[in-house]
Amino acid sequence: AVHEGQVVSAQELTVLLQPLFTQNSRNLVLFLQDRLSIDDFTYFSESYGNKNPFQNQVNKHLINLLQEILQSSPSSLVLPAVDCKATRYLLSVLQESGDWKLTNVTNLNVSQLEVNASNPNLLVVQLQPLASDLKEISTLEAIAENDKIIGRVTMDLQERGIHFSVIYTAVRPSRISRRTDVVTKLRRQLMAAEEEDSLSYPPLNVTSGNYTCILFYASNFSVKPSSSVLIDLTNATFLTQNVDISASECSDSNTTLSLKYTKPVNGISSLEIRFLMTNKFYEVSARKWSTLDSVEIVQDGEKFAKFNVSGISAPAEYSFHCQLVGTSNLYPARLVPSNNEAKNWDVFISKLQIQGFNVINNQFSYASDCTGFFTPGIWMGLVTSIILLWILTYGIHMIMQLTTNSRFDDPKGPALSVPQTE
Repeated sequence: AVHEGQVVSAQELTVLLQPLFTQNSRNLVLFLQDRLSIDDFTYFSESYGNKNPFQNQVNKHLINLLQEILQSSPSSLVLPAVDCKATRYLLSVLQESGDWKLTNVTNLNVSQLEVNASNPNLLVVQLQPLASDLKEISTLEAIAENDKIIGRVTMDLQERGIHFSVIYTAVRPSRISRRTDVVTKLRRQLMAAEEEDSLSYPPLNVTSGNYTCILFYASNFSVKPSSSVLIDLTNATFLTQNVDISASECSDSNTTLSLKYTKPVNGISSLEIRFLMTNKFYEVSARKWSTLDSVEIVQDGEKFAKFNVSGISAPAEYSFHCQLVGTSNLYPARLVPSNNEAKNWDVFISKLQIQGFNVINNQFSYASDCTGFFTPGIWMGLVTSIILLWILTYGIHMIMQLTTNSRFDDPKGPALSVPQTE
């Protein structure tokens, strides 16, 4: 039994999963998603009626259980959750808990796998990421596709007579409740923990010999091809490091960061993203500057998209940092499509920090930020202050022009006559 809104810690999660390690049939299937919350099951199953994305028996059983809890509750409740750090290291905990035979299911078809039921087996299925642009329809489609994957894998195992247990979880929560004051406090704690957790992983580093020549970090690194779901590459790049960087090149004048992903999402067999940087001497500033000149995306070795980059440069001794980088016109650092294929891609990078030259002690140097000194807020404050100051000056000037009469009429004496010249 857990309390409303309780966040299960790593130790508590290990205790809850302990029966899986001691049962006779020790076959475990881990479905891992980028983000998920228990509220998603009740929200999407009720909000879209006939378009319920949860159709397989595993999720239907969970939805029925949640609905029974909601109906039996005398008041609104906050469903429990699992700590982000606990789920992030769940795979390591499972591997350390027993002598599992680890198998990564990539083709989503286990009929060809040789599963020895006498030994413990751990099947890890990386589900496709959900869209992170807050569009519920695209998120609904991604959840529906993942539900089909779960149903297909579990059905194949059942047809083969293999007894197994299922864990369906994610790296971080997708939604945080906002209902009561207690929940608001819980939401602040969860957001703080999530923000702290998002910064816990180290940057991606590329070495040349014994020295690090490229450092790359982002809190969110996603791309989206036309008419497809968002491809979140954050976990594959920085957490699991399921990325090939062998094609990266380093030199004193030109550096290329090459990131190759294998089957990042259904329908794409390979995806390579290249960051091309140069280091040049500029006579005007009398110093060298490192510049990110272009970003290239190669899909399946055929489709080539190229983006010109504007606003990403820093002194050669510094790293570069920007809060938002991508194809949107609203971002301070933009990726401008250079060919027709690039127009079919959307790129989103948040909290980007990159350094391709003069890396010392495997750490980022002082960061040159993309935000200028005069932000829109500062300009609006200055303009408003100038207008108010002008109004005040004009009012004081008009008050100073007021004069009083030097002579006054006496009712007991003769009428006061003031010449027009006065």
